[in-house]
Amino acid sequence: MQKVLSGKKIKKNNTQMSVKFSQTVHNQEPDYTKPLLKLPSEDRKQMFDRLNFLYGESAAKTYIPELERILEVYYAHKPQEIKDKEKECDPKERFSEEDVILITYGDILSGKERSPLATLAKFCDTYLEGTINTLHILPFFPYSSDKGFSIIDFEIVDPRLGTWQDIEELEGRYQLMFDGVINHVSSKSRWFQEFLNGNPYYWDFFISFTSPADLTPEQRMVIFRPRTSDILTEFHTINGPSHVWTTFSDDQIDLNYTNPDVLMRVIEILLMYVRHGADIIRLDAVTYLWAEPGTRCVHLDQTHEIIKLFRDILNAVAPGVALITETNVPHEENISYFGKGHDEAQMVYNFALPPLILHTFYTEDTTALSKWVKGLGKISNTTTFFNFLDSHDGIGLTAVENILHNEEIDFVIKRAQEHGGYISYRTGEDGTEIPYEINITWFSALNREDSDNGDIAFQVKRFVASRIIALVLQGVPGIYLHSLIGTKNDIEAVLRTNSKRDINRTVISYNAITKALKDPLSKISRINRELGRLITIRTKQRAFHPNGDQRILMLSPDVFTALRISPERDQHILTLTNVTNKVCHLNIPLCKLGAYETNWYDLVSSMEWMAENQELFITMQPYDVIWLKPLRQKE
Repeated sequence: MQKVLSGKKIKKNNTQMSVKFSQTVHNQEPDYTKPLLKLPSEDRKQMFDRLNFLYGESAAKTYIPELERILEVYYAHKPQEIKDKEKECDPKERFSEEDVILITYGDILSGKERSPLATLAKFCDTYLEGTINTLHILPFFPYSSDKGFSIIDFEIVDPRLGTWQDIEELEGRYQLMFDGVINHVSSKSRWFQEFLNGNPYYWDFFISFTSPADLTPEQRMVIFRPRTSDILTEFHTINGPSHVWTTFSDDQIDLNYTNPDVLMRVIEILLMYVRHGADIIRLDAVTYLWAEPGTRCVHLDQTHEIIKLFRDILNAVAPGVALITETNVPHEENISYFGKGHDEAQMVYNFALPPLILHTFYTEDTTALSKWVKGLGKISNTTTFFNFLDSHDGIGLTAVENILHNEEIDFVIKRAQEHGGYISYRTGEDGTEIPYEINITWFSALNREDSDNGDIAFQVKRFVASRIIALVLQGVPGIYLHSLIGTKNDIEAVLRTNSKRDINRTVISYNAITKALKDPLSKISRINRELGRLITIRTKQRAFHPNGDQRILMLSPDVFTALRISPERDQHILTLTNVTNKVCHLNIPLCKLGAYETNWYDLVSSMEWMAENQELFITMQPYDVIWLKPLRQKE
């Protein structure tokens, strides 16, 4: 199946913007009658230097021809139309104000279409037009556990979800994010089965020990653990017992990147994803990619070098495809995956944001959030944050360990538990269990089921207000499908599966959603209407471009205030979010806005506000959202 690259020039605020990139599916078969890829000498040298850093000069000389072969094979699948369109794409416009990412499982909706992926496509086409332009479909490959993150086969779509045709048809209408679950494979995968069978090619694909004692207590003590399970799992091979490295579970076997063959096979897989339409590749759990006993086995220089090599490869053969790193670690370590701003990931998950927003709404105080956001620096004009609040996993706590005090984190945990949430733990270096993430749906996190205020309109207003902060901050906002419909905690699923994360992974009836959306008073309809309206407004405002300026104004602890300015500096939007259950009054000196306009227009309510004596006097009802723009900039 072949589709040409789509691109359109966008003109906003009298500024001619570059073509918006949209990767497409490549030719099914390679065409070797066309000229092969000629890798520029400087690109080849940089890739060689990366391999040399990882494996030494001798191995680099051996494997650089293999890497070139892989890139040539990929390039032979590439239609000329894509090659031509890529020349028009501006890396600074890789992400824009138009980008909003929906996070979803391929089978999160049950319906009567030919496949779950077809049902998802119907839902997106019917209800999300004008709001969502990018789909992050969580791993859609055959798997054995962890809801898709223990992959049996990287190369086929799980037949229970659909086919590659379903994926490619979605690519025609949306940008797609694919998961590169490249830290580990399923114990049922062919690679690991070949390891168990004694195939010599696969013997070094995994990190294995003859005895668990081969990993000393001193080495074990310094390893950063995201779980409470043992780092080694015993398996019986044709050659006897073997103890293999398993960071996450006994069904998720870590790959051994000290073996260059592993890296070559993974590169082939990632480029295969690009051929099938991946616009963004999410590097899952990439923190743990390179393991070396005697170290913490996270954030090693070799891990960063591999990501840089991935970036080099994509820059050379698929420059419109972006990398995003998923690293649920303290914030300063998380942003290290931006590299120098041009050589690693274009986007990183903003893991500190979800717990900080929960803290903000639980305390009804924006101080901690505002101070943290105010301290964020822009890395470069080609990198940005992925601002998400919830996902298929829980709300990670590690990222705020150095931002919130322990008592503040404990407070958030206690409140979330009062709202029906669970807590997952990891093992600390001293052997104690440390809270790792909160397992809860975002709607339940904001609204207790036994709350005195059970008014659904009020609950939705508070819920929407909490989500707005991710829309106004620098970066690309993401929203989990369950938050589009305000799903409550699925306690029954947790009790049934004994998996805390299943609290937020409920399969939903497509017909039930359709019915609820037809009722204007239903929770789903209210959320879809209010949140969808604000997302639509956002996508039309250049001031929300990731490269637009951002100023945090600490006017009141009751209101989160961010001034956004377009990259061309010809559009200003003052965003105000009341995080409290009370009426708030603000006096805003115009000198703090850098815009001395008398008349201002609220994009949310369509109301006009007039400054007096160089001040704006604003009254906000509980959980109000106001986006003010100088009236002359209205159009």
